[in-house]
Amino acid sequence: MTTALKSIKSLSPLLDRILVQRIKAEAKTAGGIFLPESSVKELNEAKVLAVGPGGLDKDGKRITPSVAPGDKVLIPQYGGSPVKVGEEEYSLFRDHELLAKINE
Repeated sequence: MTTALKSIKSLSPLLDRILVQRIKAEAKTAGGIFLPESSVKELNEAKVLAVGPGGLDKDGKRITPSVAPGDKVLIPQYGGSPVKVGEEEYSLFRDHELLAKINE
């Protein structure tokens, strides 16, 4: 999905959606050798940039999202709604689609 957004900060997720940016894998080995882009795999780790207010349960009560902005999460290899702002790529996932929260 290409958008006319000038900044990702102007995007606010709705309901239980979570805006994440995939963490790029290192293109340099521990020994200092640079790897070509074709050999660097995408990581399933992402940084949470924005969180919606939460979904509603069957009684109409708000369900608080399980992550907060700044958290690192494990995301599925495929899925989410891609959002491109300039050259940067982001993804929107529902809270229940995130696999795990990474505690460091």
